[in-house]
Amino acid sequence: MKLIIAYIQPEKLSNVKQELYKAEVFKISVANAMGCGQQKGYHEAYRGVDIEVNLLKKVRLEIAVNESFVKPTVDAIIKGARTGQIGDGKIFILDLPECIRIRTGETGGVAIG
Repeated sequence: MKLIIAYIQPEKLSNVKQELYKAEVFKISVANAMGCGQQKGYHEAYRGVDIEVNLLKKVRLEIAVNESFVKPTVDAIIKGARTGQIGDGKIFILDLPECIRIRTGETGGVAIG
């Protein structure tokens, strides 16, 4: 089992969800996040004062999958989120030692579904 964490641009969330559905990945968690990477933010003027905005809005996806769904899930995220520009995001894949479905008590890959 793996936990896939992806940070993407907020405007790409709809595209990523569509690609995940095509890959038969339906169970995701989505949260708003703030961060910066290579793009390092931007400068803007507010009431004549120069302000550096280095924490940009992102969307964090968390998807727990069985081994056979890792590649299709990652490919779907890349297909939906890629623009080719700096700031497209990152994907992290972590080992998931255990999963427990609260309702039934099922554990492991069966609990992920």
